[in-house]
Amino acid sequence: MTSPKVQGSARQPTMRAHIPGVPPRPGEPGWPPRPSIPGTPLTPGTPDWPSSPPSPADPVPPTRVWLDPHADWKNSLYERLLAKRIVLASGFLDDDAAARLSAQLLTLDAEQKDPIRLELQNLRAELSAVVTVMGILDVLRVPVRACVSGEINGPALGVLASCPRRSAYPNATFVLTEPRLRFGGTVTALTAREQQMTRMLDTLYFRLAEVTGREVDEIREDARRGRTLTTGQAIGYGLIQGQETASRPPVLGGGPPDPGRAGPRPALNQVGQPARTRSRHWSGMLRKLPSVHARSQSVTSNRGLPRMNQKV
Repeated sequence: MTSPKVQGSARQPTMRAHIPGVPPRPGEPGWPPRPSIPGTPLTPGTPDWPSSPPSPADPVPPTRVWLDPHADWKNSLYERLLAKRIVLASGFLDDDAAARLSAQLLTLDAEQKDPIRLELQNLRAELSAVVTVMGILDVLRVPVRACVSGEINGPALGVLASCPRRSAYPNATFVLTEPRLRFGGTVTALTAREQQMTRMLDTLYFRLAEVTGREVDEIREDARRGRTLTTGQAIGYGLIQGQETASRPPVLGGGPPDPGRAGPRPALNQVGQPARTRSRHWSGMLRKLPSVHARSQSVTSNRGLPRMNQKV
C-alpha cells in the first residue's frame, strides 16, 4: 500500500548554529549585534596599551590687573589740541590718515571762525592722499596757518602749499622729490593708472609753482634732482613766508636770563663783559666828576689864576 501524500504541509524553519568568533549573519541568533561600550582611549604611539589617567592640573595663581591711568593720554592730548584749534599731522599720510585729518579740519571749520594752526611734523605722504587734503584746504572758510618742523618731503609739500599762511621752525628741512609709485594689472589698467597719476602730479607741481612764483618745469626739475632746502632757503624759494620766533618777551634790565625760560642773551662789550657791567662802570665815573671839578677850581684859585668853568 502506498501511504497517502499530505497536501499543503507547512515548511519547517531551518535552524542554524552560531559559530563563536564569527560575526553572525542575518537569521542567526545574536543578529543584529549590540554596540559595544567604548573603553579607555589608547596612548598615541603605544598600540593596545591603555593610557594612564591624566594628572590633575596645577592651581592657577590669582592675577591682579592694574589699570594704567595714562593709557588714554594720546587721545586726551589730541582733544586738548583740538580745543585750542591746533591740528597735528605727523608721520606717513595715507588714505586713512587723510580721512582723519580732513574730518578734524572740517569740524574746526564748522565750529568757529577763528584761524586753524596746522602742525606738520616729519610729514611724508602718498600722492592720492595729498590731493584729497588739498581739496579740503581749498574749501575751508577759516584761514589755516601751517608750521613745518622736522623734515617734509615729496608730495607732502602740497599740503603746505595749500595753506595761505606758511612758516617753519629753524631746524626744518624741505626736500623736493618725485613720488614713488607701484602698479600692477593688465596693460589697459596700467595705462589708465599712469594717466591718473600724471594728472595728480601735474596738480601738485602747478600748486607749488603758483605759491613760489616759479615755472612748472623748474619745480619738476628740482623734484627730479631731489633738491633740499633749509628754512632760510625755503623762504627765498617761496615755499614759506617766515620763520617761527620765540613768543616770550625778552628779559628786561639786562640781567642774566632765567635758565628755565628762553630769551635773548645779554649783549657783550668788546672785552666780553655784559653791557650792564660797562654801564655801571661809567655811572660810577660820572658820580665822581663833581668832586674832580671842585678840586680843579680850588687849585687854580690858589695859584692866582682866574676861575674857569671847566666841563669834563
